[in-house]
Amino acid sequence: MKKSTALYLSAREAAAELAISPATLYAYVSRGLIRSEPSSDSRSHRYRAEDIRGLKERRTPSPEPRGLRNFDADLPVMDSSIATITENGPIYRGVNCIDLAEKDTLEHAATLLWDVTGVDPFDQDNCPHVSAEMRAIADAARHAAPIDRTVAVLALAASADPMAFTRAADGRAMVGGRILRLVIATMLNGISSAKPLHLQIANAWAPDQKHASDLIRRALVLLAEHELNASAFTVRCAASTGLNLYDAVITGLVALKGPKHGGAGVRAAQFLKMLVDRDVAPIIRERVALGERFAGFGHGVYKLGDPRAHALLEALHRAGAAEKLTREIPDRIAEATGEFVNIDYALAVLVHTLGLPPGSELVLFAMARTVGWIAHASEQLQHGGLIRPRARYIGPAPGRSPASPRP
Repeated sequence: MKKSTALYLSAREAAAELAISPATLYAYVSRGLIRSEPSSDSRSHRYRAEDIRGLKERRTPSPEPRGLRNFDADLPVMDSSIATITENGPIYRGVNCIDLAEKDTLEHAATLLWDVTGVDPFDQDNCPHVSAEMRAIADAARHAAPIDRTVAVLALAASADPMAFTRAADGRAMVGGRILRLVIATMLNGISSAKPLHLQIANAWAPDQKHASDLIRRALVLLAEHELNASAFTVRCAASTGLNLYDAVITGLVALKGPKHGGAGVRAAQFLKMLVDRDVAPIIRERVALGERFAGFGHGVYKLGDPRAHALLEALHRAGAAEKLTREIPDRIAEATGEFVNIDYALAVLVHTLGLPPGSELVLFAMARTVGWIAHASEQLQHGGLIRPRARYIGPAPGRSPASPRP
């Protein structure tokens, strides 16, 4: 079938384009994968051609493993004005985050992603409300993992903030500023402050490193948002029930801990540690021969390399990081496997170069991505209803007892 350039397709044309039945077409519409509207004669519906073609491309068989495909046509698709992903890097409300990271801060990225114009969420007086119970929990959990400690403190934070349930857009932005400051202070085992967030982190973790504050600033901006990933979708599902932003951020933190999400940076750090003082070539050759994967390389979206990783590695190189880490290892692995560097490896190089505490890859990720979670939760609370996907049932036929023998 010749590819149409029309804006809309009829039901017959849409079904033919996708090689599906009309019933399947209507199922896609009901799940929000294809937009439709009444035709001019009001007796039929027409369907967005761009949705049809996008769905067709996502359903096209791919030689790469299913888990690495850009999109799966069976997964939910949601409208959002927060960010999108391109081969040139994530776009934050029309601004490429690679460009933003050259000079801006996480606070500025937050005001952009939260679409704030009427208030300043990072005014020096907009500090978190910290109750005696929150202080007691934070003190008792000083030696716990930073994310676990933060989840515990956030669980009490909404009760301490009289504006936690505000419905006003500006009010939510101000709550977001307090949450971000509280999250970073709690993860650092410190006291919330109006000082620039990247300086707080650098002063706590790498006070004697010349380039620490600038490199951490860049990393935070690059990590602030990445469209509808697992943690962002979890946050939106939670927010769709009407809960407050504090609790929404808790759901993002918990989802991020998974080894297939934020935990990937820790695996990349372990891999980097193995290579630092050894000859790279034979190790890579051996792992390739054994069919092993390389943590921090390959990405389901960026087929030619993660632009965020390239930007951070280049900044590390200019700051004096070892060329072996910033260029040799990525180049050798790309040549041997065809898989390019991603942000998890770049984070591991940052943590190693600055001598940050072990596991800081995941903590930095969580600090930065709190901004994106607040953006998604706020958008869902403002515009969205309850998220309730349907399941495709593949269990026993109705009326058959699980213990009954098959005929």
